[in-house]
Formats: sequence, C-alpha cells, structure tokens
Amino acid sequence: MVLTPQEMANLMPDTSKLESHELGMESSCHYMQLALLVACLEWHWRRRNDFFIGANLTFCYSRQQLLNQNFHSPDFFVIKNTEKRPRYSWVAWAENGRYPDVIIELLATSTAKVDRNEKKILYQNTLRTTEYFWFDPEDLEFRGFRLICREYQAILANEFGRLWSDVLELYLGIHDRKLRYFTPDGQLVATPEEAALQAQERVERLANQLRALGIEPE
Repeated sequence: MVLTPQEMANLMPDTSKLESHELGMESSCHYMQLALLVACLEWHWRRRNDFFIGANLTFCYSRQQLLNQNFHSPDFFVIKNTEKRPRYSWVAWAENGRYPDVIIELLATSTAKVDRNEKKILYQNTLRTTEYFWFDPEDLEFRGFRLICREYQAILANEFGRLWSDVLELYLGIHDRKLRYFTPDGQLVATPEEAALQAQERVERLANQLRALGIEPE
C-alpha cells in the first residue's frame, strides 16, 4: 500500500523542531565554496519566494533515519515550488513528500568515495533527484548527472567546460578555482558584493561620461 504524504506524516514522530545533525565542513575551502553557492543563488533569485536552499542541513526522508540517527545529508540542495522560510532541517514527510530537485556535494578525501557511489545511488533510486553534481574545491574535479529514464546520465560540458542545469536554468562551471553559476548567455552570476561593485562602477562611468559633456553630476 502506498501512503500519501499526509498519511506518512501521521505515522511519524513530531519533527517540527528536528535540529540539523550535520557536522562542520571539511576545510575553509569547503566552507567558502558552500557559502558562495548559497549567496549567489539567493541573490540571483532575490525576487522569488518559491524555493528553499539547504546548506549543510539535515535532510530526513525516512523513519529509519530517525531510528538509526543516520543523517548523511547533501552539502547543498535546492527544492523549488515550496515556501521560502527558515527551517531547522528538511523533513520530507512534513513538506508534502518533497525531495531535492538538485544536489551538489563538495568532495573531500574522507567523503569522496561515498559521494561518488553510495550517495549517487541514493539520490538516483530513492530521492529521485533530477540533477546531481559534485565538485572538489581542492583538485577541481567536477561532474554532473541528470536523471533520464530512472538512471543518472552524465551531463555533457559546453565549450567552456560548464554544465547546464535544467532545474536552476543556469550553467555551473569553474571560475577562479570556485564553482560558480553562469547565465544562459554565459555571464557570471554575481555575489551581492560583486553586484554592488558593478553598480558602483556603472555609476562612475556614467558620471565620467557626463563630465566629458560638460555636465557635472549631482
């Protein structure tokens, strides 16, 4: 018998205050990379309220996880078409049975084998996550997969080595040794700080153009 999300929720213990059990990131490189992924996408989608970004946050999808305290969640995941609000953790049965639409794992020596194998199988067969990427902030290993006919197929890179995400409607690629987002026309998705600097540079260029015409900007 297949249970609806509400029927499953009724059978589960109260998880409304289930706090994240995730450990810290493996290195400062991993932490900075994770923060960059979050900040850029939050800024790029700043006018939207229909998504949730999980970063080093517990993702709970089964009762067995609760019983075994077996929390090995994605480093970074995005769920679209949901309410954008803070959460202690993501509990699938309390969120209408929603699983991640895209997952990114940051490889490290201690986790790479699991990320490339056990987690890939979990995301493919159990979570049915549409897209799965992994990136190593140290040696820059970068791969992506898309779920096609119930199996992950490698996403082919474009001429710049970037991988297209149907879910995010953005490219993912390496820039200055960091994994970054790129728009469909190839523009780097800025951080809030980069966007502010670009805006200031545009203002200064306009002021210089006005001065060249003999107009002193106020």
